[in-house]
Amino acid sequence: MGNWWHTNIVEPGKLPLLLALAAFVLTFAITRGVTRLIRAGKGPFRNITPGGMHIHHVVPGVVLSVIGGFGAVAAGRHGVAAGLCAIIFGVGAGLVLDEFALILHLDDVYWTEAGRQSVEVVVLTASLVLLVLAGFSPLGVDDVTDQEQQGRIGVITSYVINFCFVLIALFKGKARMAVLGTFVPFVALVGAVRLARPTSPWAKRFYRHRHRARSKAVLRAYRHDVRWAGPRRRFQDLIGGAPDRVPSPPAGRS
Repeated sequence: MGNWWHTNIVEPGKLPLLLALAAFVLTFAITRGVTRLIRAGKGPFRNITPGGMHIHHVVPGVVLSVIGGFGAVAAGRHGVAAGLCAIIFGVGAGLVLDEFALILHLDDVYWTEAGRQSVEVVVLTASLVLLVLAGFSPLGVDDVTDQEQQGRIGVITSYVINFCFVLIALFKGKARMAVLGTFVPFVALVGAVRLARPTSPWAKRFYRHRHRARSKAVLRAYRHDVRWAGPRRRFQDLIGGAPDRVPSPPAGRS
């Protein structure tokens, strides 16, 4: 285990990335927990409102991301300073992406339906960083034999081919399959060969004059959304909390 850790994490300089990912996920989890307590009116936590202005946690997140990012560039990939800067950056990134929807919409949509986009971006980011860690820099380790070098070149080739499938799946509007396909190549292949979602760039480009394919894509997307909308919403609610319900208008009024 010690040799694996040194060869695949420490020597390629992946320890700061691992620390940043751990800080990122932990910060997001703690932040969501605190905001849910504030929303429920429980515990000692309250919104920060100096002078009546609500300071969103994306503000300290940006500051920490800048400090950690520049510090990481100066510190390199090894040493205590590199690990500390990585943790600072991970904390800042967690605070920023927890309010990604606010940045996107330029509005406080944290507890609305649009606020779910923050949860999706956080899960996507954590998955991609975990993928980078899982790669273990196969060409970044010194003193390898010719046989090991050939094996690592084969691994890199497989990664490149799978990455092409991931890009096609993403271009077809299958973002979740693309993310999952980075870990499970078969999933990326399935996403690449199946029909694109009707609103995806692929459909707009290649289904423009293929009316049958466009109709099948619309029907398949509808069936998929009906089947998975409920489980997906419950998963997002479990991670980030359920959004506020929009009250229905009174009868007889639009």
